[in-house]
Amino acid sequence: MERLLFAYDEIFLKHDTGMHPENYNRLIAINSWVAKSALNEQIDVITPRKAEKVDILRIHDEKYIDSAVQRIENGEVALDIDTSVSKESAEAAYFAAGAGLTCADKIIAGDFKRAFCSVRPPGHHAERTHSMGFCIFNNVAITAKYLQQVHGIDKILILDWDVHHGNGTEHSFYTDPSVMYISLHQYPFYPGTGAKTDTGVGAGLNYNLNFPMNAGSGNHEYFTAFNERILPEIRRYNPDFILISAGFDAHQFDPLASINLNSEAFGEFTKMILSVAEHAEGRIISFLEGGYNLEVLGESVLFHIEILINDQY
Repeated sequence: MERLLFAYDEIFLKHDTGMHPENYNRLIAINSWVAKSALNEQIDVITPRKAEKVDILRIHDEKYIDSAVQRIENGEVALDIDTSVSKESAEAAYFAAGAGLTCADKIIAGDFKRAFCSVRPPGHHAERTHSMGFCIFNNVAITAKYLQQVHGIDKILILDWDVHHGNGTEHSFYTDPSVMYISLHQYPFYPGTGAKTDTGVGAGLNYNLNFPMNAGSGNHEYFTAFNERILPEIRRYNPDFILISAGFDAHQFDPLASINLNSEAFGEFTKMILSVAEHAEGRIISFLEGGYNLEVLGESVLFHIEILINDQY
């Protein structure tokens, strides 16, 4: 049984998006489920540090960073058609990016093996030069670069099971064989990227793997993709560290998509990933991405973190 790092801070509640599906009640729902679970005794809640600008610059263009912060400080209420913001949103975004870095430091130091970052705004749609899809900074991509450039980790796997394709993460590493990006997502669907034929270019060819799922797909289709394609690819790659873009919006009751997973499926995904995590020594950092039905979000997260705590690789 492992103790789990749980990165959270109230600054994430102050990213006020108003009447928007990505709102602070998501984290309140998760906190409620965790608090009433027996797993709470195996969880160490930590306050993440604020990322430095240099950390963000590993993924994002400086003009974009400065512009986004300035627009938020000027009182704009949206950075794009999808991404609502308030006066605390830039601060929240810096801390959301810092959560992965804080967890990375502690895991590399040997204090923990696994972490869950209960953060917002989410990140996997954020591109180098612009916000997108509720995301300001790409939290998981920033952590991947930090692990490589600060801690000397050679090969990183980013697994993204959010129902929407992580265009920003894909584009961050499309030519880079040192980061394998694997995504399962409803397709065709927002944001329109993530075709099966998009497999990377140059040195990154075949290190970007998309598994488009038809609307109506459920546990069986996802488990088949994992067992027949994804797990063999991960074994072949043998990553030194695993990062998960853990969206929970592929749930059958989520209002923003048409995939039919149940809550238990997210625990099964986690168990399967741990079964191929030997070379990574079981080291995993998971980042909250989507999930917009408050009644099932906390339950789904709990199935995920239960396996992170209880399963051995």
